[in-house]
Amino acid sequence: MEEKKQFICGVVEGFYGRPWTMDQRKVLFQWMQSWGLNTYLYGPKDDLKHRLLWREVYSHEEEGQLRTLIREAQSRGQRFVYALSPGQDIVFSSSCDLTLLKRKLRQVSDLGCQAFAILFDDIDHSMCQADSEAFSSFAHAQVTVTNDIYRFLGEPPVFLFCPTEYCGSLCSPSVSKSPYLQTIGEDLLPNITVIWTGSKVISRKLSVDCLAEVESVLQRPPLIWDNLHANDYDSRRLFLGPFKGRDPQLRSHLRGLLLNPNCEFEANYIPLHSLGSWYRAGKEERKDEECEYCPDRALSDALHDWMEELNQPLQAGRQSTRADQRSSASATRCKTPDRSDCPSTLRGTSAIAKLPVFPLNSSSPPSSPVKGETEGGEGERKRSNQPSQPNHQIQGSRPGAPPGGGRGPKAQGWGLCGGKGLLSESQVRLLVGLYYLPHEHGPSAQKLLQDLNWLKANCHLVSANGKKTPPQKIDEWRGRSSRVLSLCEDIAQLHCSVVGGANRAVLYDLYPYVWDLRNTALVAKAFICWLDGRVLTDSSTMDTWKNCFHWCGKTTGADLLGLESEPWAFKGGVSGEVQMLLPIGSSNELFTHPPPLFPTSRLYNVRPYHGKDKLELYRMVRQLHLRTQGGQESSVAHPDVIGDRCLGPCLAMCPEYCFILEDELGVCGCVLGIFDVRSFTKRCQASWIPAMRDKYPPKGGNTLPNTQDLIKLMEEDQGEYPDTLLYHFPSQLRLDALPELVDVSVSRTLLTALLAALKANGSQGVFCEVQPTDRHRLEFLTKLGFLEILRGEARSREGVVLGRML
Repeated sequence: MEEKKQFICGVVEGFYGRPWTMDQRKVLFQWMQSWGLNTYLYGPKDDLKHRLLWREVYSHEEEGQLRTLIREAQSRGQRFVYALSPGQDIVFSSSCDLTLLKRKLRQVSDLGCQAFAILFDDIDHSMCQADSEAFSSFAHAQVTVTNDIYRFLGEPPVFLFCPTEYCGSLCSPSVSKSPYLQTIGEDLLPNITVIWTGSKVISRKLSVDCLAEVESVLQRPPLIWDNLHANDYDSRRLFLGPFKGRDPQLRSHLRGLLLNPNCEFEANYIPLHSLGSWYRAGKEERKDEECEYCPDRALSDALHDWMEELNQPLQAGRQSTRADQRSSASATRCKTPDRSDCPSTLRGTSAIAKLPVFPLNSSSPPSSPVKGETEGGEGERKRSNQPSQPNHQIQGSRPGAPPGGGRGPKAQGWGLCGGKGLLSESQVRLLVGLYYLPHEHGPSAQKLLQDLNWLKANCHLVSANGKKTPPQKIDEWRGRSSRVLSLCEDIAQLHCSVVGGANRAVLYDLYPYVWDLRNTALVAKAFICWLDGRVLTDSSTMDTWKNCFHWCGKTTGADLLGLESEPWAFKGGVSGEVQMLLPIGSSNELFTHPPPLFPTSRLYNVRPYHGKDKLELYRMVRQLHLRTQGGQESSVAHPDVIGDRCLGPCLAMCPEYCFILEDELGVCGCVLGIFDVRSFTKRCQASWIPAMRDKYPPKGGNTLPNTQDLIKLMEEDQGEYPDTLLYHFPSQLRLDALPELVDVSVSRTLLTALLAALKANGSQGVFCEVQPTDRHRLEFLTKLGFLEILRGEARSREGVVLGRML
């Protein structure tokens, strides 16, 4: 009887995403033992993802693995709960189906398991003809099978049942009047515990009143399946914040609480550590302040302990841990750490395809993050000898144009990401604040979104064509801008530190998320820099960016959607909200892509073009041209002729639509935009071409043929495009990036910054011209939403024209 009275508090292994390894589960049991958690619920992935497989018993090999897992949990004092989800394909009235279900559960019982769960969540309420004739209701069918299984297993002390109506929002018509729940409460055997998630699938808070209502209907205290930290519904979000929004005094109204965690194992240290603090605080009889649960204090304690883990040289899979060394010290604590608003979890949302995994160990190829990269950057200094990355070589709009690239001196203000890869506590707090909880961002994320909102709403203060603005207003705008830029740089440094860190296990799990946020921050940073003096806030063009925002002044997606919304109603977390504050925020194809196979800790920056960049850009394209010519310097007489042809017109006549990509070694790419191709062509014919003829005059009999050929190509480059093309796609772009860039995502980020600027000033479409044989460039642009709109045979030029609407 004592076992039945013990409060169940523990963790559910994620039902979606990558299954955890045996080593990770062993670490989990050590954590749970250290923090006083007593229950682990295991739901085999195939039982939920491939429903028919529940009919099969485990093979001899699978049986051995499950036996090992059960014994490992029990050796740590953990209650192992085996969960099965038969509801999708079972015929409740079939004795054959019931026998097969019992057979599998008996096999698990023979392996030493003494606690079980039957889950009927997220299934169709309708019954087949045979079941409709045998049972009075869907609830009656579930209860009959569950009671039978419970008796068959000898009425184990812990037996959990998840109803199809497992939260208030799924009950029809309400919790207190639901016929389904009433049947469960009246007919389910009294010692079977019912699972509940709260008022929502992911509940912001759990209140005594709500729990009292469901306890009355179910005629027993429920067990909370808490989805507060579950992230399987959004591939761009993690939840690293503390356990929050659940008063420890709720214990008297509960049979227990199981936390459904992040799919990524390493992301669950703070959630589980703080859950242990919550559980221990609820067991304390003293009411002094020291033993009351405080999420901020719990976060601080968890962060302190996590710092040791983060800077250990652990490989993905967790072959070693120091959790045992801290178990005695941690178990005596009654605290928890940071500020966050508790979202809930998810008990039955659809599985989301996770980002690709990648090998992150000492044997990774040279382009992966190895020590050479983080200790001086020499690993990438030699990159010109590596094979090129074709997806990065997006060259531009004119046939025969060289691919852009060439290295200058290291960019000022950019230091190498050096050191030994140790994450600082301030960086970890930033990480937690950016990936906090489903219904609440941490302080740094809140400030970022507030400042971005304000800068966007007040960009007229620094507009290119605005009226005279008081200097103090301009100073305020630029002060806020400076804060945003500084935070974006901190995010880039955080990405660098995670990639270069000693703990590869953490990198393996967290990298896709920090990489995604880093790229979004790069675009936001470039766009905020561009707004200062370049946006035309009084533009009369239809569909300007000022009208693209439907939530100006809102701080978060949760604020926009309301307190009653589930967190998956707005995707993306901080990355998604920053994205939506950009003019092209609804274009998900520009922001959501798999991370590179081999992460790099190199720092990148995207920014508007400045006049001082011209020399280095010219040097870059000249060097790349020489590569294609076999390094023959004599093939080009004048040092500027290549730059004048490829970059000169845009840099001279529309520099406000040029963006620079730089890394720690200097400029490594650029994107050039033409806002209005019609007027640009006329200006080129009127001023640029005559200037070039003057700059490169024929020299009698000593005329340099290569130079004159290139001047002729400059004239051909300004050929006319059809009016039907320019009507829908008035803008043009050219993207040049070094072929040996390590992180192929930065070309996409660079392009996205230009598209945001064009959209901000009212462009409705943009095109790019690519050679038809350039398969990699065509593939790159197609993935970013560009479609083929014109072929070379339709006009005198040979290139394929790809365009996309903005």
